[in-house]
Amino acid sequence: MHPVTPFRRAWAPVALLVGWAAHDPNRAQEQLTRLTTTTLLIALAVVVPAAALYGFLSWWFTHFAVTDTELRIRTGLLFRRAAHIRLERIQAIDVTRPLLARIAGVAKLRLDVVGADKKDELAFLGEDEARALRAELLARAAGFAPETAREVGEAPARELLRVPARDLAVALLLTGATWGALAAALVVPPVLWLATHSVWTVLATGVPLLGAAGASSVGRFVGEYDWTVGESPDGLRIDHGLLDRAHETVPPGRVQTVRIVEPLLWRRRGWVRVELDVAGSANSVLAPVAPRAAAEAVVARVLPGVAVPRAAALSRPPRRAGRCVPLWWRGHGIAVTDTVFAARHGLLRRSVALVPHAKVQSVRLRQGPWQRLWRVADVHVDNGAGKTVTARLRDAQEAAELLRGQAERSRTGRRDARPDRWMA
Repeated sequence: MHPVTPFRRAWAPVALLVGWAAHDPNRAQEQLTRLTTTTLLIALAVVVPAAALYGFLSWWFTHFAVTDTELRIRTGLLFRRAAHIRLERIQAIDVTRPLLARIAGVAKLRLDVVGADKKDELAFLGEDEARALRAELLARAAGFAPETAREVGEAPARELLRVPARDLAVALLLTGATWGALAAALVVPPVLWLATHSVWTVLATGVPLLGAAGASSVGRFVGEYDWTVGESPDGLRIDHGLLDRAHETVPPGRVQTVRIVEPLLWRRRGWVRVELDVAGSANSVLAPVAPRAAAEAVVARVLPGVAVPRAAALSRPPRRAGRCVPLWWRGHGIAVTDTVFAARHGLLRRSVALVPHAKVQSVRLRQGPWQRLWRVADVHVDNGAGKTVTARLRDAQEAAELLRGQAERSRTGRRDARPDRWMA
């Protein structure tokens, strides 16, 4: 790994002391008051070299190698860990550059592997080395021979969408979650103080609420700043981040569901948010905010041949469904085309989920006692990412026909689907 990598682990012993102090602040304060200047200097003289030694040894015992068939990663100082990753199982490789890493000129590779819940990573490599290794691994995953994989290089990308910083800021201000988190952070701590008069109770509650408010506003702006979507032979590439720059890839053929979300205050501007369910990947956002036409054009690249159904094409549940869910039943609707199963829910925050028939893993019908009384039922469609899209409050006979029909459409869809291959 890069020689700056030891600094990545050197802070662990210091973090252990900070965690102990945060767990028992009263005792930590008592211990600090007893320390003399000489004792404090001696403690620093021990902790700092120990942290440096720990970081160096962690770096020394971390190795990786690329063979003809797999990527091997070996790490661990006290507890050794060896990962053997089959190259054909790699479905995405993300390049992330935290702020300090960007200053040092290094980057981190994070690998999405089929069947793995946790991403393996290589941190840190030089920026040029990281991009070259990423290109080589993707070429190997696409089936290129080892002797030609390095010559292939990184596939060129064509920009499809770029989110202006002004639009992102306005969109966050028009999001209810931002104001809800901020209101909770401003209201709850004073109420707790009046009720308990305990500083620690107020801090224990107020600090997480302030953190949540910051994460839903400033944190999202920093993380989604300069969001760019580009198209390349190895999938859609997403670059974003103000301080920590991330370079992610949406693998071709791995998208299980696309959701087009339309908050209430965004409708006048015609903006939507596009979210994804990707098998074996944590990538969940395709576009944080975009005009509907631009978002639908990007969706068409993710799901070739799929058109987002218009609102008029979505059929609502029968009126008697209002006996089960008053008023909110009007926000539900479905549409089934030759390529996708589409379901909508929500009145204030509309969301339309598109599931390609080939990605449906199972179909279920559920009907509670109150629903049986009013002859309605829910149809659940499960995708390969472990998520579910639900057509709620459908007529019972329609739901039964939808269950049988969707099972058949999924079978024929998988038969006719193109293989999930890199650079196909």
